Amino acid sequence: MGREFASVGVVGLGTMGAGIVEVFARNGIDVLAVEVSDAALGRGEQTLRGSVDRAVRKGKLSETERDQLLSRVTFAVGLPSLHAADLVIEAVPEQLALKQRIFAELDRVCKPEAILATNTSSLSVTEISVATSRPNQVVGMHFFNPAPIMKLVEVVRTVVTADDVVADIEGLCARLGKVDVTIGDRAGFIANALLFGYLNQAVSLLEAKYVTREDLDAAMRLGCGLPMGPLALMDLIGLDTAYEILDTMYRRGGRDRRHAPVPLIKQMVTAGLLGRKSGRGFYTYEKPGSPVVVPDEFTGLAAAGPKASGEAVAASHGLAAVGAGAVAKVGVVGSGTMATGIIEVFARAGFEVVSVTRGAEQSGRTCEVLKTSLNKAVVRGRLDEAGRDAALGRVTWSATIEHLTDVDLVVEAVVEELSVKKALFASLDEICKPGVVLATTTSSLPVIELAVATGRPADVVGLHFFNPAPAMGLVEVVRTIRTGEQTVATATAICRALDKHPVVCADRSGFVVNALLFPYLNDAVKMVEASYSTADDIDHAMKLGCGYPMGPFELLDVIGLDVALAIQRELYLELREPGFAPAPLLEHLVTAGYLGRKAGRGFRDYSRS
Repeated sequence: MGREFASVGVVGLGTMGAGIVEVFARNGIDVLAVEVSDAALGRGEQTLRGSVDRAVRKGKLSETERDQLLSRVTFAVGLPSLHAADLVIEAVPEQLALKQRIFAELDRVCKPEAILATNTSSLSVTEISVATSRPNQVVGMHFFNPAPIMKLVEVVRTVVTADDVVADIEGLCARLGKVDVTIGDRAGFIANALLFGYLNQAVSLLEAKYVTREDLDAAMRLGCGLPMGPLALMDLIGLDTAYEILDTMYRRGGRDRRHAPVPLIKQMVTAGLLGRKSGRGFYTYEKPGSPVVVPDEFTGLAAAGPKASGEAVAASHGLAAVGAGAVAKVGVVGSGTMATGIIEVFARAGFEVVSVTRGAEQSGRTCEVLKTSLNKAVVRGRLDEAGRDAALGRVTWSATIEHLTDVDLVVEAVVEELSVKKALFASLDEICKPGVVLATTTSSLPVIELAVATGRPADVVGLHFFNPAPAMGLVEVVRTIRTGEQTVATATAICRALDKHPVVCADRSGFVVNALLFPYLNDAVKMVEASYSTADDIDHAMKLGCGYPMGPFELLDVIGLDVALAIQRELYLELREPGFAPAPLLEHLVTAGYLGRKAGRGFRDYSRS
């Protein structure tokens, strides 16, 4: 029989501590909420009451349920009040010395059989446990913010944590309606180890002025479906907290340079720019603690989003925005999934489209795929039959690039091989009229290599659509060091005419989205490779702990492991960052033919599904 945990103590009533108190009280468990002073206790009680009052206003709790919840909470000052608790959870600031002092005192005042848990997100649970005489009864219990909403709890066992303690905490998580992932004591555990490397790298892109803050956040929201962009998330977490977590991970995690806090973070912390809680971080907020972003001196640097409706009508007649070249007719070269999606996007937006494939058979297949996609849009109510017929009527099918002589824009969407693309761009240079924008949809190759294959590098730009092109709202507009200003203006105007959000970035491996996404995926593979956790648990951690729409292994199997490996290799070869070296496990799976869903097996077996 496991422990019942009739009484639970929580030390520290900040946002996280008050949230943990609420979780237990909501589930019928008596809680003793403890702070260091009367003032801190009052603030903690106010935080808890504010949270449950909001739940009542939103209809998630009745007034009776709120009153019953609060009746289960006793507020007290000082650790001695926890002498009868069955479990004590510490949720104080991320300072090892402070946590060690608290655990030493808890060890003295708590009954011998009590379990002591820490909510640390990055510090060593082992180092905390040795401050007590009962390290076998110390465990990590890492809740995610906001604790009443987020379903994940990382249960962290040290090398000496007793098996029955782990089992009892796992059972308690189930009682609380949480999903537990049990892991060893390693810097960052699962979620933070994967999340903060990505956040740190995102800040480095901003620091290098590679992309604006708004475009960076929009790229990850629209390109990956994440609930928040990395800079907005840093502001929510708090830059001081993020700095401490990164610094701890760097020192504890083998001094991986990608976890060394970017200097900009330290500078902002020193300047008091801590994020939402201080009223200013990467963004400026209405007031300290407010989620409402207000304009500041950097707001004007952001690229505008999709066109307003009036401009979109003009664009549908083949007119780009003011300051850019007019585009009425578009050529699309390629016959794959991406090429077909791009044809659909342009045709539905009112552009005349010339589709060029390698032959009549490919053109026929591409046409049928386009018809199927448009019919699905009609069935789903996103397009009427007249719109479908009009879009199909705007497409001309061809098997020769000589039919691109009168287009205003060419979008290349052929196989991701540099030699093939360079040969195509050289041919387009000879065929197309002067001033035509030549765009590539490459996701990883250097755009400049294609530009110099022509005699008009100023007219060459990257237009990286995301798959499926009709549904995804993001296009990365990639400018090389030789791309002309009018070409960039035309490209961004076209994106807005297509009701897409253009993110302008420089010509660097991975651009924005892939440069941030694939190292994160590679790190997840390394976790499995090291036997630290399983693919299932890591997917649970990122979906439930960070709100990601898919776990890294689900996503890898959808993308294709061969595609992921190729992109990761390009990132490593260009940037030479040791942490970007492809995980050997990823290479072995690709060699074995386990490429993901398309092959029937990747990190999971799909042969029976």
